[in-house]
Amino acid sequence: MAITVQENGRLFTIDTKNTTYQMKADRYGVLLHLYYGRRTAGSMEYLLTYADRGYACNIYDTGRDRTYSLDFLPQEFPTSGTGDMRSPALILEYGNGIDACDLRFDHYTVRDGKYALKGLPAVYASEEEAQTLEIVMKDISGMAEVTLLYGVIPELDIITRSVLIRNTAEEEIRVEKVMSANLDQLTGKYDLITFYGRHTMERNFQRTPVAHMEQCIGSRRGTSSHQYNPMMILAEKETTETAGGCYAMQFVYSGGFSGNAGKDQYDQTRMQMGLMQEKFSYPLAPGEEFTAPEVIMSFSGTGLETLSHNLQDCIRKHVCRGKWRDQVRPVLLNSWEAYYMDFDGADILALAEQAALLGMDMLVLDDGWFGKRNDDYAGLGDWYVNEEKLGGKMKELIYWVHRKGLKFGLWVEPEMVNEDSDLYREHPDWAMTIPGRNPVRGRHQLVLDFSRKEVVDAIFESICKVLDMGTVDYLKWDYNRSIVDVYSHTAKDQGKVLYDYILGLYDFLERLTQRYPDMLIEGCSGGGGRFDAGMLYYTPQIWCSDNTDAIDRLRIQYGTSFGYPASCVGSHVSICPNEQNGRVTPLATRGITAMSGTFGYELNPEVLSEEEKDEIRAQIRRRNELAELIHFGSYYRLSDPFDGECSAWAFVSKDRSEALINHVNLEIHGNRPVTYVRMRGLESGAAYRDTESGKVYPADALMQVGLPMPAPFGDYGALQIHLVKI
Repeated sequence: MAITVQENGRLFTIDTKNTTYQMKADRYGVLLHLYYGRRTAGSMEYLLTYADRGYACNIYDTGRDRTYSLDFLPQEFPTSGTGDMRSPALILEYGNGIDACDLRFDHYTVRDGKYALKGLPAVYASEEEAQTLEIVMKDISGMAEVTLLYGVIPELDIITRSVLIRNTAEEEIRVEKVMSANLDQLTGKYDLITFYGRHTMERNFQRTPVAHMEQCIGSRRGTSSHQYNPMMILAEKETTETAGGCYAMQFVYSGGFSGNAGKDQYDQTRMQMGLMQEKFSYPLAPGEEFTAPEVIMSFSGTGLETLSHNLQDCIRKHVCRGKWRDQVRPVLLNSWEAYYMDFDGADILALAEQAALLGMDMLVLDDGWFGKRNDDYAGLGDWYVNEEKLGGKMKELIYWVHRKGLKFGLWVEPEMVNEDSDLYREHPDWAMTIPGRNPVRGRHQLVLDFSRKEVVDAIFESICKVLDMGTVDYLKWDYNRSIVDVYSHTAKDQGKVLYDYILGLYDFLERLTQRYPDMLIEGCSGGGGRFDAGMLYYTPQIWCSDNTDAIDRLRIQYGTSFGYPASCVGSHVSICPNEQNGRVTPLATRGITAMSGTFGYELNPEVLSEEEKDEIRAQIRRRNELAELIHFGSYYRLSDPFDGECSAWAFVSKDRSEALINHVNLEIHGNRPVTYVRMRGLESGAAYRDTESGKVYPADALMQVGLPMPAPFGDYGALQIHLVKI
């Protein structure tokens, strides 16, 4: 049993393979957090200390005992109005304007299997793989009931958290703030690791000391955003890839979020993750329930590498779903950087011919195939085929692409509308605009109000009409702006619009996956602007970044690897000079970098030389040989591309029978010292053979000293070394 309950149902212990999590409902019914860390036995209540501390308020139950204060005791789910002046996990506002909420333990339930969340994505697992703990807390006023949900996958050292809030009053209450997970640490010195960025440069690694302040990340953009990924790590000061303790929180949600960590006055650390508080005020009528999105938590006592493996395996096997979860993804050619929106049907068929000759698996028709869509200014929302532009019907185009032995893919952006569109002229109120004000545009488009069911239903129906014209094997779902004008023309309460918008998005995606179970869906938001576990529940891969430059991608994919598996990272080879930054890199380097993802191409093969075409054919053959190792093996960061002259990483199969070393030079110097790449994850005592050179290496030497890399010559040289155990 992963979950054990002792002391008359008041001491709760969650044991995973390598970790222990413990909490207790004390004599007052307050749920105190006791421990989370390396696996241990016994009660950790001894860690709590009590003292009369100045200006520390005491709950009324304590009488004259001034040594008990929630301002310094570690809590499982702190609320506003109990004397804890640190960041609360929950703020409820009752009908009389009071926002005090004092939750006390009521009862608990333990069951096999993993809980699910109504209308929201969540980690899933079988009854044999997981357990669920529900702890029900009630406000002493009797006006609210809160259920704390804990899902446990012991083998992966994963604990998930969610919260259900039910109105038990006779009048409306409002959820003003809810953090899905709170972690109070009594002791320790930590760094906070976050992943910041911008469009075309997402998920940069950042490590800062946790100080006596609240350090916050988040998104007010209506999406999880390019600027901060909804994941953060609390790491002990000396933690490295292979040593030290570290805690992760990863939000299973695609909208606005907030994450924070900070030391309090007594050097205790609080870490939280949940919904963005701004523009959120959710009303609950009597009897109604609110569901908070899920947070995935994990702890590693052996460094960041193990923590990443926990999260990657959880995402790969317990978040991603459907036919494509366990399949190698097709090598595709996308039309975007070949033609942008300036094409006709003959161009697309010529592109398909080239893709087939190069050994690719799929052709994707990107933006520009629908409505009067020839630029960014018109057509979004009009999901009917522009047959004049294509020179025929979509059904015919799909047929001829399939005849060439290729799968067929299509680009859509269902959540958006241009003012120059038939849809907007007919339903201007379907766009999120503020009455009496001109709308704020992004990419010259407005956001459709997906908080309204009739809007979701109408767009779903129009897109399905296109998808039903033939077998569409792949769909690229794009989203290319932030939400600024937060206003629904039918909502009685605007404080619920952004949350309900995401529910509408998930409803659309759920119906789409059910209707087309064989179709591979790739998420996209200007590249990596909505790269989160919530989207991966519906789209098992996400376009990692609009930046296809191989060197920038090394850093983007490095940051991404801390929480997400390579199998979900959309990564392609594009032309040089690169169209985002003008850099020139060898085709081999572009191929090796893109191979550490789903793999594909963004270019026009007709402008390539025969030598380049031959190299692409060789890349595709090699990728297909190595795809299962890359997609389903364990990922090892062997160097830091933000700090060093090279970038090196490896994939090792779960049974340690083979490994793939990848190495890219970032700098070039005359008479440079030898670079040794030290491997990890191999089987100690074994020997491994290089499949290309035939050389045999002892595993322990590779892991202790490393493998010398050839002296670089020229900019950004790269190589791969495939090792098999003998």
